[in-house]
Amino acid sequence: MNVERRYAAILSADAKGYSRLMADDEVGTVRTLITYRVAMRGLVTKFRGRVVDTPGDNLLAEFPNAVDAVECALAIQHTLREENAGLQAHRRLEFRIGVNVGDVVVEGDDIYGDAVNVTARLEALADAGGLCVSGIVHDIVAPKLPVTWESFGTRMVKNIDRPVQVYRARLPGSSTALVNDSPLRPSYRPSIAVLPFRELGVGEEHHYFADGIVEDIIGALASLPDLFVISRNSTARFRGGLVDVGSVGRDLSVRYVLSGSIRRAGDRIRIASELADTDTESVLWSDRVEGHSSELFELQDKLAQRTVTTIAPSVQEHEIRRAMAKRPESLNAYDLTLRGLDLLYRLRRSDFDRAREMFEKSIAADPGYAAPYALTAIWYSIRAGQGWSTDLCADFEQAGLFAEAALERDPLDARALALGGHIRAFIFHDYAGAFALFDRALAASPNSSLAWIRSSPAYTYVGEAAEGKRRAEIGIRLSPFDPHLFYAHTALGFACYTSGDLDEAATWCRRAMSQNPKFTANLRFLAAILAAAGRFEEARDVARALLEAEPDFHVDKFCESYAYKDPARRAALAADLKNAGLPA
Repeated sequence: MNVERRYAAILSADAKGYSRLMADDEVGTVRTLITYRVAMRGLVTKFRGRVVDTPGDNLLAEFPNAVDAVECALAIQHTLREENAGLQAHRRLEFRIGVNVGDVVVEGDDIYGDAVNVTARLEALADAGGLCVSGIVHDIVAPKLPVTWESFGTRMVKNIDRPVQVYRARLPGSSTALVNDSPLRPSYRPSIAVLPFRELGVGEEHHYFADGIVEDIIGALASLPDLFVISRNSTARFRGGLVDVGSVGRDLSVRYVLSGSIRRAGDRIRIASELADTDTESVLWSDRVEGHSSELFELQDKLAQRTVTTIAPSVQEHEIRRAMAKRPESLNAYDLTLRGLDLLYRLRRSDFDRAREMFEKSIAADPGYAAPYALTAIWYSIRAGQGWSTDLCADFEQAGLFAEAALERDPLDARALALGGHIRAFIFHDYAGAFALFDRALAASPNSSLAWIRSSPAYTYVGEAAEGKRRAEIGIRLSPFDPHLFYAHTALGFACYTSGDLDEAATWCRRAMSQNPKFTANLRFLAAILAAAGRFEEARDVARALLEAEPDFHVDKFCESYAYKDPARRAALAADLKNAGLPA
């Protein structure tokens, strides 16, 4: 094919909260968007750029070089910040901007290619009023422009098969500038170093296999939101011989060390690995995989997958035990958040209320830490869902405020993004806004089981049950030992119920009930599923369990505001719940 290509700098801008603003004031929001788009077009032209497309609330532009593109992005944010100053806070239209450079395919006035796709992912990682750029753009402009940059390290982003180095500009007036100086807050995340795997009986020329294993494991762990992973360059000096994990912990300032060995016997190969606590030098987890030497890369992938699916829950469980063993006066914000998380899903009122206290103390200990805000938002959502709320409107408002506060403190926190997306879909029925947050969560952390699982019900709400099922299944594969797996099984059962597969739906919801019999969302679905399948006696047993947990439950009140987008689905759910013997 005779394809035109050229090297270009690409700018992508997108409005934050556009769907919410449109829902509140459609005419006023459109007027603001038009005004801002005119200003942005003028600045693109001023800096020798060209607007490629303006779909919806987005703007895509190309420039001849990176400096022009970044200077334009800075000018746009400065201009829009001044425009927003004259508006009420809840009416302001703020844009996220990403800038990248690379080879683009040209077709008429449009441009395509990986460089454009990466730019869109960078924009999704930016905060409102902020700017994210790729590593190559940073290297070009850092010596030329008076901008302070923060490194977000290497990120795997959606639909791009290679890691992307990400930098964020520190801009006055952006969400980043309003909070602490370290939005990633690595000190709050358990730190881990993956040491070079020992491969016995082979020469230096064969260490590529061991190095490949370590590289895969580091890449997989680095995309988990709750782990801070030391780079391979920092651990390379520990190659060869046995190492003392306590010394490694002190040298690298890490809490956990993952090490391993590779043994060959004829055509067979065995890879063993173990996770150790550097403080106690105790082994917390170990695993091994075996296979034929012709399956080297399959074994490498298998070990990386098993490591990423088991280490995160193992570390979280150990961190909770560590926090529980501390004296109350010595707890920091991270410890308090862990304690609250441990109490949150027990779904006993006394424990549930204590969870809220833990999150309050965590916020007081460090107002810039995003996690307790996100978990407080979910606390209000759960309180409403469990039937414990005394004022639904007030609780929904608080859920929304805390979800927004979490993202203001860390726009790249996968937990905050995923839980914020859940709040948008479940409480406010803002499905487009929810999907945008889920996309950002998975761009920031592709291996976040929480993001995959929490996005599942939102797709089911809008009638895409097959996608809801797929997302729940991916989340379960990524974290098969999650202590809160009952939620994933509930989401999976809900998707199957919506698609009409009642037998499979019942299987998953029964499993969720066995894991957490107090979770009322699952009890509602299971009662409806069994009634729809004609198993009325079983349905009534589950309905009685639901009423014991939520005595004031009434079908019509619940279903009239449920998150299903299609009224016919809400009506069908109401009919099934009534057939299960629940009061209208």
